[in-house]
Amino acid sequence: MATPSSRLRESEHNYPAEPLLRVRDLHVHYLTPRGPVRAVDGVSFDISRGEVLGLAGESGCGKSTVAQALLRILQPPAVITGGEVHFGDRDILEMSDDELARFRWKDVSMVFQSAMNALNPVITVGEQIEDVIIAHGAMGKLEARQRAADLLDIVGIERNRLDAYPHQLSGGMRQRAVIAIALALNPPLMIMDEPTTALDVVVQKEIMSQIDELKRQLGFSILFITHDLSLLVEISTRIAIMYAGQIVELASARDIFERPLHPYTQGLMSSFPSLTGQTEALTGIPGAPPNLLQPPSGCRFHPRCQHCKPIFTKIVPPLVEVERDHWVACHLYTDVGVRA
Repeated sequence: MATPSSRLRESEHNYPAEPLLRVRDLHVHYLTPRGPVRAVDGVSFDISRGEVLGLAGESGCGKSTVAQALLRILQPPAVITGGEVHFGDRDILEMSDDELARFRWKDVSMVFQSAMNALNPVITVGEQIEDVIIAHGAMGKLEARQRAADLLDIVGIERNRLDAYPHQLSGGMRQRAVIAIALALNPPLMIMDEPTTALDVVVQKEIMSQIDELKRQLGFSILFITHDLSLLVEISTRIAIMYAGQIVELASARDIFERPLHPYTQGLMSSFPSLTGQTEALTGIPGAPPNLLQPPSGCRFHPRCQHCKPIFTKIVPPLVEVERDHWVACHLYTDVGVRA
């Protein structure tokens, strides 16, 4: 079966044909006394240069596990059990510890979802930015401090806060400081895992505007992870929808917003209000996410799907290209669904 790719039109987006990051058939299990939890089960996607790929889904679907697997920072009992993750011509899953130390932050950096937990509470913000720069041998101490001050400017924090401790900053400023650390070495790819989760809507809007502006200025790619589709449709080039450890839909942000095809995606899109147009009643998705110790047979969404037919419970739907660059894993779009 062909794997989904970012076959975006070069004339429209000016992306090179070769993706910056290629993920193929990634599997991550959490090894528990009751058996393995299949948190990520055969995930594949590409990210092109200058692209923002959104990754969305309910809590527990595997989004953050994917992000941590890409940097190989998963903690036990999580284990990467299969797949390939290529950054350029290098397979991240085959890198040695020394290679990973050089790779992280220089090639791919990460903005974690809780800035207060991501920052060291007993070290100043300036020192934490400087440590990243000096650890990679990019600059000496004085140059690193100047670079740290410049980075605070870039993310909208006054330079005189360089010697502030995390608890002396507001939530929005702490999140900006984490973004500054992620930008320290000008990485071509940044992973953002729920970067606005704990912020109020006003600060959230400011952070999102800041991220968008920085991307335009510096040209990096982003893997943006959130459960909030309303955020993704504003910032993303393409969006991948995850359910129970698998990608069930992958398409442009516009197609996901205007023509979601998978019943799960349709349910997600119907669960948040529109700020414009006619007022409509919100609808939820019945049921609850499955237990990944014993996921449902066949289509994993079938216990919650109003379109389910008996055959859907027996056969796993492949991720197929229903329209150009619009991939869906649903029997409604396969021969199985047609025959049922």
